[in-house]
Amino acid sequence: MAAASPSVFLLMVNGQVESAQFPEYDDLYCKYCFVYGQDWAPTAGLEEGISQIASKSQDARRALVWNFPMDITFKSTNPYGWPQIVLSVYGPDVFGNDVVRGYGAVHVPFSPGRWFMGRRPEYTDPKVVAQGEGREVTRVCSQGFVTLLFNVVTKDMRKLGYDTGPADTQGVLGPSPPQGIPR
Repeated sequence: MAAASPSVFLLMVNGQVESAQFPEYDDLYCKYCFVYGQDWAPTAGLEEGISQIASKSQDARRALVWNFPMDITFKSTNPYGWPQIVLSVYGPDVFGNDVVRGYGAVHVPFSPGRWFMGRRPEYTDPKVVAQGEGREVTRVCSQGFVTLLFNVVTKDMRKLGYDTGPADTQGVLGPSPPQGIPR
């Protein structure tokens, strides 16, 4: 009997939220969660997590180091709705209340290589500035950067006709390092 071709493929993601640089703030922690399309389903691992509180390092970078692990496996029938990781960073205000200090989202990488990326906050639809529905006031400013490390493996996507390059993918999401500071 011939083996049936797979009707689903797997996406295995592990890595960590490594560190952050928020010059104005200290004693921060982060939360992550994955957002994905309706054809996607997690089969193993955690969809969300919350790190420990980190204080700034004593070196010149003054980095907040979490080394917070993430590990999840998804299955899907097509790449539409490819998973994204949403990251939120929190810390105390002057009254000791936890408040958001930053947030962002990025698609899980799907091609091989290492990347250093950083973007300033921006609207995906600039028309939102002229629309008042669902918001009171929107203020956007860049307060810091977070570095994520992804180890990504896809399985059976080629059998479904998708070209993914080599099977193992590693990527780093974060800002390009400032000149003179090696990574």
